[in-house]
Amino acid sequence: MTTVFSVIVPAYNEERLLPRLLDSMDAARAAYSRGPGAVEVIVADNASTDGTTAVAERRGCRIARIEKRMIGAARNGGARVARGEILAFVDADSKIHPRTFDVVGETLATGRCIGGATGVTMERWSLGIVVTWILVIPMVWLAGLDTGVVFCRREDFETVGGYPEDRFFAEDVAFLLRLRRLGCRRGQRLARATAAKAVASARKFDDHGDWHYFTMMARAGTSMLVHGGRADEWMARYWYAPRR
Repeated sequence: MTTVFSVIVPAYNEERLLPRLLDSMDAARAAYSRGPGAVEVIVADNASTDGTTAVAERRGCRIARIEKRMIGAARNGGARVARGEILAFVDADSKIHPRTFDVVGETLATGRCIGGATGVTMERWSLGIVVTWILVIPMVWLAGLDTGVVFCRREDFETVGGYPEDRFFAEDVAFLLRLRRLGCRRGQRLARATAAKAVASARKFDDHGDWHYFTMMARAGTSMLVHGGRADEWMARYWYAPRR
């Protein structure tokens, strides 16, 4: 069977939460109108020291081993071994919507969109998370960028050069901006395929507190201005030294 979708999951020490994502992936593959065999799942193991690879192998995933500890490198490494015509990227601590593959396929089939993202809802809510959400969502709408399952055709991914590999964070924003510029030259846009929102993990809120985003965003803004999202010790600890 022809592989239509390649789902790339960058993973560092995700032995605990990866099965939850793969359960949701199995449900979405089973619901896909072109059959589960049209979707391959690639776990881009980013130098894990736990049982991440073993979990992925038991669940029938393909493995791409990426030694460079940078999220963009992990995403690109998974894409290099992909066989599908559509690439989809999702974080290992997420869950995807059962209709993800049909919704994304239908979105790209119109020819009006070069790619995009599904958007997310949170796995839990609190006052701090709600306030954070209220402040972040208008920026998403204004920028036309989103998160969740990020998708595009493989040929367009290769044309824009994939994800930057020198950023500790915001590599997804940089990639979508690259994709949007390519789309603009063709009269295409980025899509928000919100009929298939993913469920985002609240792990960072669990670890750092439900109001932490306000201080974190100030640090992130400073890092972007001074370092361009690159070498910044505090941001590296926030994203690359998780409590797992």
